[in-house]
Amino acid sequence: MKTTRFARFLSVLLVVAVLFSAIGAISAQDRKVIVTGISMVGGDIPTIDPQLAETSASIEAINQMFVGLTAQDVTNNALAEGMATFEVTENADGGATYTFTVRQDVPWVRYNPETDAVEQLTDESGAVRMVTAADFYYGIMRGLDPRTASPYAYVPVGYINGASDFNGLVLEDGGDAAAYEQSLAELQAATAVRLVDDATIEIDAPANTLFTAYIYGLWVMRATPEWVIEEFGDLWVEAENIATYGPFALKEWAHDESMTLIKNPFWPGTAGVPQAKIDEVVFRFLDPQQQLAEYEAGNIDAIQIPLEEWDRIQADPVLSAEYVTGTNPCSYYIGFDNLEAPTDNVHLRRALSYAVDRETIVTNVTKRGETAARWFTRPDVNAAPTLELFPDLGISYDPTKAQEEFAIALTELGYSSASELQLSLSYNDSGNHGAVMQAIQQMWREVLGLEVTLDPRESATYFASLSEEAPAAYRSGWCQDYPDTNSYLYDVFFSQTTQNDTGFANEEFDQLVSQARLSQDNAERIELYARAEQILVVEEAAIIPIYWYALALMVKPNVERAPSVTGNEAYYLWDIR
Repeated sequence: MKTTRFARFLSVLLVVAVLFSAIGAISAQDRKVIVTGISMVGGDIPTIDPQLAETSASIEAINQMFVGLTAQDVTNNALAEGMATFEVTENADGGATYTFTVRQDVPWVRYNPETDAVEQLTDESGAVRMVTAADFYYGIMRGLDPRTASPYAYVPVGYINGASDFNGLVLEDGGDAAAYEQSLAELQAATAVRLVDDATIEIDAPANTLFTAYIYGLWVMRATPEWVIEEFGDLWVEAENIATYGPFALKEWAHDESMTLIKNPFWPGTAGVPQAKIDEVVFRFLDPQQQLAEYEAGNIDAIQIPLEEWDRIQADPVLSAEYVTGTNPCSYYIGFDNLEAPTDNVHLRRALSYAVDRETIVTNVTKRGETAARWFTRPDVNAAPTLELFPDLGISYDPTKAQEEFAIALTELGYSSASELQLSLSYNDSGNHGAVMQAIQQMWREVLGLEVTLDPRESATYFASLSEEAPAAYRSGWCQDYPDTNSYLYDVFFSQTTQNDTGFANEEFDQLVSQARLSQDNAERIELYARAEQILVVEEAAIIPIYWYALALMVKPNVERAPSVTGNEAYYLWDIR
């Protein structure tokens, strides 16, 4: 009897197992999957470590897996709810205390390939590990710790009392390591980030700026899993090790090829970052031309439009119908090494800038709706100067002035003719940039009689190389980290910022952007920033502003892209019809 009943029970179990297996297979096949190349380049994503990231590709992926204390509404740039609610208390010294209450219903998760499912992580006792204020405290302090060498620590440093001293402490060659560790511990304790309890974290800011709350939501200040990092070190970001908590989890990272994210069913959603509508996102690491080929083959759903294919796409009735445009809060520019010859000469920099016909570039080269830039900051960013308010601000094409400045430069540099001047123009070698660089090379040849060598460089390591040693002249771009002019002028060109690859330093400029940073009066801020822009792009000509970006994408008709004005895609808002 027992044997017979057990056999029948086994039969039932087998049937149930088969049914669940079939359901699981159908579920996997029917998943809503979007394959995208937006913000990606050929090669690999440099990192998905929130405290080490600085490129668009890295941030794009991080935003899907880690959520900040605050968030941005991607549709309008408004401050939105992230992982916490907060209150601000004005202090007698002019500063402010931000008190964040972190929600307590979000677990740490990891994808399990054996079950093909995202699973909650547990501690040694078997309890589910929930994201707490302590995880945010760890992430913030890890980003500020000079030993982490975070390329973005310079941003929060200015918005946390005591952070500058902590982040700036460096162990000199031959220094006392034990004394250094002691000093680090003391300075960390003096840094005004306080863990009150599992749900509460406080941050003292030197001033309550109009954008401080956005700063606290940046990726460099996001929660990270201390216990995972301690166990796996640099390898903690690999799929088999990582712990995340946002709308998506990391399913697979095929280095140099792709990255796959899978929906996190344990993310409860917030007003700013809701639950994902799609099941998976696959990032393909391809150059624009490769992206287009894969798009036309039906292997990719959303791409950046290759510059050189624009005319063909516009003429094609199918492809042109799948074109998507919109706001892209980024600026394209040529940077100079302001400290080394020959580009330490302001007249040379100014001559090269006057010789660039920006209107021709956006009309005949890029052709995707970009706007010729007269200064660095996009006019539609908060507190930025506009053409309506400042019609004479900035720099534009003027071959006569270019030749006059060039003559002065040659004399000061000790050259009798342009042929004696050796100059190269470096750029990251992806499909869209070569055509722009060639156009600028031709303009310098025609206006100044100057032969410039083009220096294409490998894309994956390009921006890191600029920080190590900036070339004499190089292509660069900047996208907002938060919707304020401070993100452009102070964060990139203040003399002490680590993003200032040019080495540009001007006392008046520093004073202007420092004053504008703290002002609560937007009209005053606009005036201050207008003066700062004039110093940056005309008087010092530290850079050549080329154009303000326009969004130029192609998206398959069955994909519902959520419009974004932040420069990053929110794939948790995307859907498939």
